[in-house]
Amino acid sequence: MTQGQRFTHLDAAGQARMVDVTEKQPTVRSATATGLVRCSAAIVAALRDGSTPKGDVLAVARIAGIAAAKKTADLLPLAHVIGVHGAVVDLEVTDEGVEITATVRTADRTGVEMEALTAVSVAGLAVVDMVKGLDKSVEIERIRLIRKTGGKSGDWDR
Repeated sequence: MTQGQRFTHLDAAGQARMVDVTEKQPTVRSATATGLVRCSAAIVAALRDGSTPKGDVLAVARIAGIAAAKKTADLLPLAHVIGVHGAVVDLEVTDEGVEITATVRTADRTGVEMEALTAVSVAGLAVVDMVKGLDKSVEIERIRLIRKTGGKSGDWDR
């Protein structure tokens, strides 16, 4: 940090604080995040032919991701409670495993980057939970923000 800059989430005494966004005007914002649940060829085959023992893995993970986006402020202590006005969680079975993409939208005072990242993370955890009985070596990789729109900082693409 250069002289004159300060951390927005620390008060004058260096204590963590939630940034006050009361005076900010709501604007339309969106964020998209992605991730991968790396799976063995056997799990990929079971996902493709619908033979996973716990049922429809992708449907459960999709709902888990959407629910997680709406609960982000409960999980991250300095995240703001915002209206999640749209959340889409897409899952695609590939030769590597399950690719997850989540896009979250709002018209609020702060962005939805953390909501999109949380949606991908929890959707990935749901996939792991649903397939771990077949192979415990599954792992979650490459969770990252790939796009955001709106807000003071404007649009951003990875």
